[in-house]
Amino acid sequence: MLRLTDIQLPLDHTEEDLRNAILKRLKIAEIDLYKFEVFKRSYDARKKTAIVLIYTIDIEVKDEDLILHRLKNVQGQAKLSRTPDTSYKFVSTQIPVSFQRPVIIGFGPCGLFAALILAQMGYKPIVLERGKVVRERTKDTWGLWRKRELHPESNVQFGEGGAGTFSDGKLYSQVKDPKHYGRKVLTEFVQAGAPEEIMYVSKPHIGTFRLVKMIEEMRASIISLGGEIRFQQKVTDFDIQNGQILGITINGDEQISADHVVLAIGHSARDTFQLVYDKGIYVEAKPFSVGFRIEHPQSIIDQARFGPNSGNKILGAADYKLVHHAKNNRSVYSFCMCPGGTVVAATSEPGRVVTNGMSQYSRNERNANSAIVVGISPEIDYPGHPLAGIEFQRRLESKAFELGGKSYNAPGQLIGDFLADRASTELGQVIPSYKPGITLCNLADALPEFAIEAIREAIPEFNRKIKGFSMKDAILTGIETRTSSPIRIKRDDLSLESINTQGVYPAGEGAGYAGGILSAAIDGIRVAEAIALSINKKYQ
Repeated sequence: MLRLTDIQLPLDHTEEDLRNAILKRLKIAEIDLYKFEVFKRSYDARKKTAIVLIYTIDIEVKDEDLILHRLKNVQGQAKLSRTPDTSYKFVSTQIPVSFQRPVIIGFGPCGLFAALILAQMGYKPIVLERGKVVRERTKDTWGLWRKRELHPESNVQFGEGGAGTFSDGKLYSQVKDPKHYGRKVLTEFVQAGAPEEIMYVSKPHIGTFRLVKMIEEMRASIISLGGEIRFQQKVTDFDIQNGQILGITINGDEQISADHVVLAIGHSARDTFQLVYDKGIYVEAKPFSVGFRIEHPQSIIDQARFGPNSGNKILGAADYKLVHHAKNNRSVYSFCMCPGGTVVAATSEPGRVVTNGMSQYSRNERNANSAIVVGISPEIDYPGHPLAGIEFQRRLESKAFELGGKSYNAPGQLIGDFLADRASTELGQVIPSYKPGITLCNLADALPEFAIEAIREAIPEFNRKIKGFSMKDAILTGIETRTSSPIRIKRDDLSLESINTQGVYPAGEGAGYAGGILSAAIDGIRVAEAIALSINKKYQ
């Protein structure tokens, strides 16, 4: 097959228009085009009155070599190449007769794909998840949102599917992926029930409700291949001798021998971070970001981004990506933008408030929300101890709990009041979506002064790019602290093992090697491959 890139067509084009564009670009007769399929579809909305769709197409044609040679170096002609092989290839097809089964701690996107790949290769992994199965976890999560009842081991952060389950289900990433692992991830998701469009749209997403069913399907697949998945199994100790892991302890009692252990623990497993550090596994502090969730009417964002084409079904609900470098040398940026979504309570510890954003597949809620966050670093903001970033987070989350009235309400403020540095006393036209609810106040007390200063400077600048962004009735809700892990469990670049503890494989977002569902899943695949090769070498 050949791959044809950069075919541009108007929003209202037909499939016949696409076919004719291919024929025109290749300068071939219709009879010579055997088959074509869309590999990628994106859009260019820089001209709001003339938004175009941009296609990458895989085609089967008569005389491929001749067409490729004829158009290869013709200026202005089709960008044409051989279609690369993106199919996944297992690194191991023959496993040792006997070996210790690999253990995966955590069943978020990273642990899920580490387990799936190992199971598909025949290594029968054991997965230990501290939380509950996804449907029980969903009930517990709604318990906080509806009844203000927090379950510390079963919530937005902990349980089957990881933090990504209660999110927009965004499946795009900027990580380099020369081996096309991302394609493997999308393929498995589609087989588990995700919409097929995630294979070709430029910014695929799934939505929370679909994710729940998909995770159940993938769990069943792992089990059918000999894997074992155990819930409410919290790792409480590691048996490490002479720089080699030999086993783990679960719930303070049961012991499991293991010489290959994946740490896919997510960015909020603070007690496990402490255990990892106490057992001598190398940990270092890393940068992350803190800020607020901002909510606007989705119609405002749609109009600003798409103009007269807002509401177009193909375009869907508009998103945005914004960055501002403030005068105090802090960077402010939008993060985890959720079109047509809601702001959700995402704490995992009593007496603290944390926000996050999520959307369903339809993205049809009235508000758009995004985190507006400020970058912080260990060198400047939490120096000294490798785990100091955790205490930085906790201080802010506890303060947000106090400002919210100590009831798991989140502190909130209208943009107009925030910019004027005065407490909000009543809502305007934007109704906040956060559950259990918000308490209006002055958010200047919720973040360090440098962060408030930078965000106040950034919002009017963002309004230059998204008209209406600084509307006085838009809502800020605090506080966003779990943007990424505050630590990195450092690993060797080649073996992917901890740099000082053999057999331990730090992986995914919690270990500091991913930032979202897709990148975490890709990292899970990489670690699974490393473990397969290590087992084969050790037990051959």
